[in-house]
Amino acid sequence: MALRRFLRLAPKVMLGLLLVAGIGVAVLLGPYALRVEHVAAEPRTGFHSDYYLYVPATLHRDERGNATLLVQPNNSGRTSDDIGFHRRDAWMTGFERKRIADELGVALLVPAFPRTARDWRTYTHALDRDVLTTRDPVLSRLDLQLIAMIDDASARLCKAGTPVDPRVLLQGFSASAMFANRFTVLHPDRVRAASIGSPGGWPIAPVAKVGVDALPYPAGIADLSALTGTPFDAAAFARVPQYLYLGDADDNDSLDFNDGWDKPMANEVDRLFGDTPLARWTHAETLYARAGANARFELVPGVGHDRKALQDRSTAFFRQVLATP
Repeated sequence: MALRRFLRLAPKVMLGLLLVAGIGVAVLLGPYALRVEHVAAEPRTGFHSDYYLYVPATLHRDERGNATLLVQPNNSGRTSDDIGFHRRDAWMTGFERKRIADELGVALLVPAFPRTARDWRTYTHALDRDVLTTRDPVLSRLDLQLIAMIDDASARLCKAGTPVDPRVLLQGFSASAMFANRFTVLHPDRVRAASIGSPGGWPIAPVAKVGVDALPYPAGIADLSALTGTPFDAAAFARVPQYLYLGDADDNDSLDFNDGWDKPMANEVDRLFGDTPLARWTHAETLYARAGANARFELVPGVGHDRKALQDRSTAFFRQVLATP
């Protein structure tokens, strides 16, 4: 009798639990899902991947009436030839950064660049050297593709009555910090401020050489003009406020892997500056100061490779930037 009653009630109970779970997910994801726009790739406009654009209900305006765009490069953490995987990860990245966009009153752009298994050495999410040399149109020059996305998003916002500052806030952590860091060197005129957390063991040095030793991209800028056709704009770079931070217990080092660095170049960075992220940190700070960069380096005690533990520092930095005319 009891078993029959249980079997009769069980489907209703399961249905009720699923309904409650569904409502919970809708409440959690709804505010983002209702306001995020999925923009499909538009090669004719200059970008071969999709991106996501989230616009909060309230936007901060500068003294000229312009809103600001926050760019968060995507970093799926592994390779996959399934573009859907990278799109889903980019969507979730936007969902996780929604709170930051809401707090700052800025629109949020997250690209869905692929990081493919078939071409695993091209570390797209870190904007490595291969991205500047590959002939694959989907993976090539993601810095220029991101600019095309920024311009496209700005045009969409402007059409909706919201003019946008052409310079973006740019943030990243780990591989996405490497992307943000290197993009800032490549296009300082498009960056209002950059927040760079744990940039893979070595932030690109804004110098061509140390002593007699040349620093080619991404160790430095020695061959930037040859790679891109555009020389490094030192004056524009010096005007960009930058915040670079690292937990003093963070041992995440991209130089130990072959997908982001050529081994001889990684060995040269180890020889010149040390073989751990912590050992290299003060050398990087010195080189940024020598280049006249407006950069603040911070070593955070007791923290490892933990983005969530450090995110509030990045948000506070951007809040200060937005408050400065």
